[in-house]
Amino acid sequence: MRQQNKKPVIEVKNLSARFGSNIVFEDVSFDVYQGEVLVIVGESGCGKSTLLKIMIGLQKPYAGRVFYEGRDIISASETLLKEYRQNIGVLFQSGALFSSMTLKENIALPLQTYTDLAQDKITQIVKMKLGMVNLEGYDDHYPAELSGGMRKRAGIARAMALDPHVLFLDELSAGLDPVTAVGLDDLIIKTNEALGTTMVIVTHELESIYKIAHRVLMLDKQAGGIIAQGTPAQLKGHMDDPRVKSFFLRQLPPAPAHQRFYDHK
Repeated sequence: MRQQNKKPVIEVKNLSARFGSNIVFEDVSFDVYQGEVLVIVGESGCGKSTLLKIMIGLQKPYAGRVFYEGRDIISASETLLKEYRQNIGVLFQSGALFSSMTLKENIALPLQTYTDLAQDKITQIVKMKLGMVNLEGYDDHYPAELSGGMRKRAGIARAMALDPHVLFLDELSAGLDPVTAVGLDDLIIKTNEALGTTMVIVTHELESIYKIAHRVLMLDKQAGGIIAQGTPAQLKGHMDDPRVKSFFLRQLPPAPAHQRFYDHK
């Protein structure tokens, strides 16, 4: 699904993933466009998180390529891979914060690893990122002292520490109460619109999908790949496929789809 006059920042070409003789998916191809929020959905076991890990560079595919700004990260050297990781931010389902480190230490870690910034500059950036996710004053708190929603927000702050061009989020709202989940959705929209950050998000939450997604890509375990892609409204109307229908008609969306990316760009 190529969008006219839009530049792909990530290109996935003929990607296949296997674990032994088990085929997770085969021949998956799609683009991620500059400034869009792409949401990946599908039933458990269809390969959503595996796809995300391959795109991040944490896992090698069985076959295929992933290009970031025209450079292949699958066969990339360690130097190029390090450069790529400086341009992306990642939030896994658990939040992946280090429990023995305070929030400021967690957020400072990528800055200390990938930059030569002085400590006072790192401290300034940490405070700014905590403010961005409404966690001012929690610098010295440990993850165990925070609620689930606060840990997710702290994870986003750490993922945004290097001002990444692309943000990868795995099951952002999993295990959170509805009010907290809505707050995270609002944060995603604000970040995307204010900074133009490209986002690739794995979720199964319909309310989030309709609210944050510019485009949705649906994987299917039996098909071993993509069975549908488009805006949330387009997929909701894609009723000729019972798999798509069963996913998008679990409940009615609470609000119209967040479509401003394609309406105004």
